[in-house]
Amino acid sequence: MDMTAAVLRGVGDLSLRRVPRPEPGPGEVLLKVEANTICGTDLRIISGAKTAGVRPGVIMGHEFAGRVAAVGDGVEGVDVGVQATCSIVLSCGRCVRCLAGREHLCESLRLFGYEIDGGMAEYLLVPREAMERGNLVLAPRELEPTTLALAEPVSCCLNGARQFRVRPGDSVAVLGTGPIGLLHVALAKLAGATRIVAVGRPGRLDPAVELGATHALSAQGEDLTREVLRLTGGGADVAVVAVGDPALADQALQIAAIGGRVNYFAGFPKGSTALMEPNVIHYRELQVTGGSNARRADVRRAVELLSSGALDVASLVTHRFPLAEIDAAIAAVRQRAGLKVAVVPS
Repeated sequence: MDMTAAVLRGVGDLSLRRVPRPEPGPGEVLLKVEANTICGTDLRIISGAKTAGVRPGVIMGHEFAGRVAAVGDGVEGVDVGVQATCSIVLSCGRCVRCLAGREHLCESLRLFGYEIDGGMAEYLLVPREAMERGNLVLAPRELEPTTLALAEPVSCCLNGARQFRVRPGDSVAVLGTGPIGLLHVALAKLAGATRIVAVGRPGRLDPAVELGATHALSAQGEDLTREVLRLTGGGADVAVVAVGDPALADQALQIAAIGGRVNYFAGFPKGSTALMEPNVIHYRELQVTGGSNARRADVRRAVELLSSGALDVASLVTHRFPLAEIDAAIAAVRQRAGLKVAVVPS
């Protein structure tokens, strides 16, 4: 049997194709895809701005939710009909990084939607190796599929948040109010931050307030620094850069409190450089970290938070398109229509 899938044949060449529907072999699971949300990384993959680990001919989509359609021989504890998603990180488990507990930075990293066929299709196969590694995550209760698909970006934010650990009573500044910045706002509120300053484009400030920001600004440059320092009483305990603007690398240091934690969460354009004053880190004793991808444990926690309702971010998905309108869905993301765009196979 065939199915429809969005196949990346080369730079700028993403199109719908009829391809063979996968059948689960021993140890494998087949998901019927119910939703796949799209992010800026997908645009970079399509344009060729991101090529590392991307296989020509791959079915795209790494933020997916589905329902178990079939299981192969030897699979236990996975019932047909259950909602599920996956950790998209398939690591070797043997390299120095994996053995150090950083599977998401594996030297032989393979990702769903990059090298392994992903969720912009009617069906997705979870290969045996991924099943053996524990990548499949079952939802403990029924969720809106577009909400379950957010487990992937939420998991990445959880991995980043592990680096700076918001504490009850902290002040947090999030630079960038795209979907990722908004998730960091919601997670900061969940962690107990009492002052959350979101900085971004005017059209995305109201959603930041709805998700927990106590203040939302569209200021830039010195005005931004001055306002954040004022609102946080001298500096944010945590400053998160959630948009890939190199100019914000130094600004995040300037708005951090003494002993503050600064996290460069966003991916920056390849080859980017930034000027910063190292003495700010030195004399203010700042902790500077990054955050990339997510561990399987992060995905499981993300699913738990979404399923329990403790993290209510369903409102992020503002646009839905059928798979047949994949071009329109990609265009909506490129034009920054709404917040999060989902492709929902029929």
